[in-house]
Amino acid sequence: FDGIDLLRASESQMRSLRGPRIAMVMQDPKYSLNPVMKVGAQLTEGLRQRDKVSKADAIAKAIDALNAVQIRDPQRVMEAYPHELSGGMGQRVMIAMMLIPNPDLLIADEPTSALDVTVQAEVLSILDNLVKTRGMGLIFISHDLRLVARFCDRVLVMYKGKVVEELAAKDLMHAKHPYTQGLLNCLPRIGGSREPLPSLDRDASWAL
Repeated sequence: FDGIDLLRASESQMRSLRGPRIAMVMQDPKYSLNPVMKVGAQLTEGLRQRDKVSKADAIAKAIDALNAVQIRDPQRVMEAYPHELSGGMGQRVMIAMMLIPNPDLLIADEPTSALDVTVQAEVLSILDNLVKTRGMGLIFISHDLRLVARFCDRVLVMYKGKVVEELAAKDLMHAKHPYTQGLLNCLPRIGGSREPLPSLDRDASWAL
């Protein structure tokens, strides 16, 4: 990352990178947001503790972040608890929280897996707009291959922690590696066979 080998970086180096330069949106806001803290307190906690920002400035930055992810009435959301938000709203709060330090790279781990298709499209549109307007890099982690092919630019297919194939997203449906082909063959298709979907025959050599 920017010339830094993250596998060899010291803990102090990693602490300087986490948040200010590299941020991560977790998979499900139900398990990532603190259920007993109001949204506003969670959004401003890092600013107050890490950056020593005044309370008023921290609240202003948090509201700006909520506006950036297209949350209407951000003042009301600041006073809400996570259980009072819908899944899509909670995911937007998670994205807003990660955007506050204005990172160079955002890692999104299955950020739409718990959302219905309409809300999923809204969240993806927000991420796409943030990449374009902020010049931010985005690593999008997903098992939804059709979504990856439609949303991403470049795809790395990983098996047991190793990259087995790299290709342009537009070419994903024509992948060559047997693991990627196996994943594609497991996808249900409208109008396809009603037989059980094939299982993936794994080969130990793929991990070498």
